[in-house]
Amino acid sequence: MLTDIEAPVCRDLPLEILYRDEHLLAIAKPSGLLVHRTRLDAWATGFAVQRLRDQIGCAVYPAHRLDKATSGVLLFALSESVRADLGGQFERGEVEKRYAAIVRGWPPALRIDHPLERLRDAYEHSTAATQDAQAAVTLLRPLATAEVPVAVDRYPVSRYALVALEPLSGRRHQLRRHLKHAGYPIIGDTSYGQGRHNRLFRSRFASQRLLLAAVSLGFRHPRAGKRLDIVAPLAADFLTVAGLLGWPDADARLGARAD
Repeated sequence: MLTDIEAPVCRDLPLEILYRDEHLLAIAKPSGLLVHRTRLDAWATGFAVQRLRDQIGCAVYPAHRLDKATSGVLLFALSESVRADLGGQFERGEVEKRYAAIVRGWPPALRIDHPLERLRDAYEHSTAATQDAQAAVTLLRPLATAEVPVAVDRYPVSRYALVALEPLSGRRHQLRRHLKHAGYPIIGDTSYGQGRHNRLFRSRFASQRLLLAAVSLGFRHPRAGKRLDIVAPLAADFLTVAGLLGWPDADARLGARAD
């Protein structure tokens, strides 16, 4: 059985470019594609950096990272100086990031203010003392709800929701960890989710991925100085599950988030 980190990626199709100018570009990263090479996935043969470089014929520099299993907006600079500017905006919390997720349960509107300890890769070594938990805040807004007539827990039906998420900080795996903490784990998350609900979505909806997507980035253009908003429509595999849950208009619901 495939897990959220093993979702297949078609390497024959070009990456979808959402925005491009002479300084930067953004793609719609599919779920299952690594941003760049990592020791944690030493067996992997395809990476967004490599594929995009080959596709457009020049060097690209990732301005941030998305988990392998997360789909959506991924931003690249076309020079080191632009990458440094964009990286600074991310580090200072000046970039507005919005996500969509399908979660277990019917959450209300929430402000999840829960400190998170720093996560290190298995190959990282540090002589420093263990750091205290770092401040982390996520805003959650429910967009739609559904019931599936299957008793996964102790109830005769199982409840799920489409939610919009806005991380106000940039901790590693923040959304996945915060949703687990709040009691509304993201479907398809094999690290922080609930296996019985993940298995239901695999068997009933043929969903083989983490149902988390980066739907928009808002930031200052490093050269023009004006605000730039880049939006990625939900991927087809995400939309398929949303439609089966009764939300064929999931993209439209997300589009109303700024109202």
